[in-house]
Amino acid sequence: MKSGELGKTYKDKEVIIRQGESGNCMYVIQSGEVEVIRHKDGVDVQLAIRKKGDFFGEMALFSREVRSASIRALGDARVLTVDRKSLLNSIQKDPSLAFRIIETLSKRIRDLSEEIAPYKIVK
Repeated sequence: MKSGELGKTYKDKEVIIRQGESGNCMYVIQSGEVEVIRHKDGVDVQLAIRKKGDFFGEMALFSREVRSASIRALGDARVLTVDRKSLLNSIQKDPSLAFRIIETLSKRIRDLSEEIAPYKIVK
């Protein structure tokens, strides 16, 4: 790591977080890409790809439940870890950060809703 750089670099296919583990932090992608994977019935299913500037792992911070999916690097990826205290301090300094997080979470919920909602013909 170069002087002044934050975060950790993960190599291709390296697991960053594992489904089922407890978590006390979220992550921000500084460079590269990661994939969100859900393991079910002996199969790994790719749910999403996150890129530079995206975040992941926030659900464990907010709900204090175990990780709902695994995240692994696609190629080299530099990722910054953000714990609850750091996040709250950042939001205190810049309240618009909370709005941007909610905005992103709302978009993810909308995308999921559109993906799983049954099509209903309206007369």
